[in-house]
Amino acid sequence: MAIYLIRHGETVGNAARIVQRPDSPLSPRGIAQAERLAQWLAAEGISRIVSSDLARATMTAAPLQRATGAPLMLDALLQERNFGDLRGTPYADLSVDIFAPDYEPPNGESWETFHQRVDRAWALVREAAIASGGHLAVVTHGLVCRALAARHLSLPAGEEPPARWENASLTITEAGPPWRVHTLNSIAHLDSLSIASNEDSAAV
Repeated sequence: MAIYLIRHGETVGNAARIVQRPDSPLSPRGIAQAERLAQWLAAEGISRIVSSDLARATMTAAPLQRATGAPLMLDALLQERNFGDLRGTPYADLSVDIFAPDYEPPNGESWETFHQRVDRAWALVREAAIASGGHLAVVTHGLVCRALAARHLSLPAGEEPPARWENASLTITEAGPPWRVHTLNSIAHLDSLSIASNEDSAAV
């Protein structure tokens, strides 16, 4: 068994470089990315999908569910870090580094609170992997992917969690301790897609 860890496709907010709102949908590029990802994984034996319940994640998971026929479960534990009052703000208008270790967004989540939630999400993922009877797909967000890699996954020798997690990227790990990663933040499945990647897309 394996866990397929997926970041959602590009969103309207990513493309516009805006701190995303919960309801931010996929952009046309993101929809194409999600479809291509689903085609890539259609025959991989995915038997269950767990996804964040935010719109950009569910829109990424939907083509995968159609392609695989696997049951889909949504869970708020897999949501992106909550940036509170900053959501909807263009990055160019920010006066602070919202990713700084000691920064806590107004009415949002501190890093400590976010990491505690990611730890609970990882427990959910482990349980789903055991129950799946096959490969498990997990559709979530960039900072969640990075936190899982840093806190719970065993990366290849010499690798560090990427600072940026690509839209519609795929990370594949063994579904069992020590949860070794053998494919990290890959967008190889998007190589032939002319609208595959936007280097200026925002991180979350």
